[in-house]
Amino acid sequence: MAELITSLNRACFCASLDPAALSRALDAELGRPGLAALVRERCPYLFAAQPVFVAPEQVLRMAQVVRAVEAVAALPAWRERALADAPAIARLPAPGGPRGVFFGYDFHLAESGELGLIEVNTNAGGAMLNAVLARAQRACCEDMTAFVPSREQVRQFEDALVAMFRQEWARGGDATARPLQTIAIVDEAPSTQYLYPEFLLFQGLFERAGLQMRIADPGELAWRDGRLWADGLAVDLVYNRLTDFYLEQPASAALRSAWEAGAVLLTPHPQAHALLADKRRLAWLSDAGELAALGVPAETRDRLLAHVPRTEVVSPEAGERLWAARRGLFFKPVAGYGSRATYRGDKLTRRVWGEILAGDYVAQALIAPGERGVDEADPVRLLKFDLRAYAYAGRVQWLAARLYQGQTTNFRTPGGGFAPVYSTVGPAMPEAAVAPTGQPV
Repeated sequence: MAELITSLNRACFCASLDPAALSRALDAELGRPGLAALVRERCPYLFAAQPVFVAPEQVLRMAQVVRAVEAVAALPAWRERALADAPAIARLPAPGGPRGVFFGYDFHLAESGELGLIEVNTNAGGAMLNAVLARAQRACCEDMTAFVPSREQVRQFEDALVAMFRQEWARGGDATARPLQTIAIVDEAPSTQYLYPEFLLFQGLFERAGLQMRIADPGELAWRDGRLWADGLAVDLVYNRLTDFYLEQPASAALRSAWEAGAVLLTPHPQAHALLADKRRLAWLSDAGELAALGVPAETRDRLLAHVPRTEVVSPEAGERLWAARRGLFFKPVAGYGSRATYRGDKLTRRVWGEILAGDYVAQALIAPGERGVDEADPVRLLKFDLRAYAYAGRVQWLAARLYQGQTTNFRTPGGGFAPVYSTVGPAMPEAAVAPTGQPV
């Protein structure tokens, strides 16, 4: 099966993206007039033309790894240890509260079939963009027909996203007294963000669901009269896209006060980041002794150890050993995001190595990304790809690939960007993506 997948990814140049359908989806079906032009102008390499092929057993393995990670993170021993060294705000909410939306599990899938979980994100972007991308897929030949997701499958995925936010409200808001009514998407200078078009897509999704909506910078929020306000709207729920994970910046003061007072539901929240997205957690997930000490069952331990590349916290004491082994390692800041300040070991200079030793970093064993051919006229040109599983409550909602050139994903590569994931038996659509409308995902 690995040979078949490699062959498809290297030599199948079928283009499933219909640019006209993409424009219609952005401007009419999901967005608003002018959104397609905004995407072309601001992020021309957001969508790839070709899909990425993944074997059905790999799709299943990714779902199993997601369930294993979240099962471990729910253990009392894990929570106690993870929250002990986190800021006080991470101890809100109590267990049983909101889980956090749009966890993103990023995997590398090597041509050998080796699958590795390289990162967990708690405010993963791109879900709505991938819904648009799915709406714009077309079979360019008879052989591709079985792979293209149906419009009904995509619609059910979008309905499941709204249901996810309503479930968050039911778990942590005043749902018994009143339904969820208002949502704000909050990010720093949102209109300047690269994925700002996605914020507009979410705005349309929420408004179609009967919810009032704002897009705001945290500094534009106001905390008064026991409510959080955004542009004259009292906000029930904040969809958090900030990278100020613990609301420590001055601009986050109003949001922090409202969250601490229990006056707004924040999702994803600081506790979710402390439990899963802090890169040091990867060191625990890849260490047999740590997992055993935390009381992780043997079957779960084995699954994690087989799929989480060995990771350790960089320390000066280990500096000489890690420098000698650097060519097989990737270095990431503990609190990093968006591939910022990440380094492949074989590209390191002594100057950068000094900064890594002085900072808070982890070293992760390298696992090669997959490769995808994108140009029939130049078949030796290959782009790398990683796989992102969007998940909620331990269940995978959607799978997407990201094609890129360089060390990490960048959405700056001609021919690259988000790509649909096709299994060799049809579109890779996890069960939660096609759950009945309104059912918990």
